[in-house]
Amino acid sequence: MKLIFLGPPGAGKGTLAAKALEILKVPHISTGNIFRAAIAAKSPLGLKVKDILDSGKLVDDETTTGLVKERLSQDDAQKGYILDGFPRTIPQAEALAVFSAVDKVVNFDIPNDSVLERLGGRRTCRKCGYNFHQVFDKPKQEGICDHCGGEVYTRDDDKPDAISKRLEVYRAQTAPLIGFYRERNLLVDVDARPAVDQVVENFKKSLHISS
Repeated sequence: MKLIFLGPPGAGKGTLAAKALEILKVPHISTGNIFRAAIAAKSPLGLKVKDILDSGKLVDDETTTGLVKERLSQDDAQKGYILDGFPRTIPQAEALAVFSAVDKVVNFDIPNDSVLERLGGRRTCRKCGYNFHQVFDKPKQEGICDHCGGEVYTRDDDKPDAISKRLEVYRAQTAPLIGFYRERNLLVDVDARPAVDQVVENFKKSLHISS
């Protein structure tokens, strides 16, 4: 199954994708992780991406689309995937349609106040990218990832000013994708406010997944 996960920062797309991939047995492809890998490598592209993300803006369509197209060409994505963080704009969605046809687009709906609460407490593993939360999902050992032992830290884009900027950018540039995919009968709405397990159950029912 080829899926796109839509939703504002803090909707829990990454956490839910981790749960969904256990069910669907397809790779979770996060553009955020692709970008962070490029940044960590300190490549010219990585440095460019870092400057853009630190300013709270979106990486340009051409750069992002090229990275995603390359990733989807790999063997593990041939039977399906979960795209998280792409497409972010209608031009990206149109570009994606040229080289890969998706089955459904899952829109995780959540209001701004819930986003601010979630992201204000989010902590991310520097090594594997897993997201913890100071209230809802603490690591067993403070500052240490349960999954890989990496350092757990607060990303610059999870600080209040950056969160507000990210929401502003999302609502202006990415939210129109909801209408774009609804018109094509590909959109499935899922309330992202409940606890993770409940959202996963709602997700499964929406896509008629029995396992």
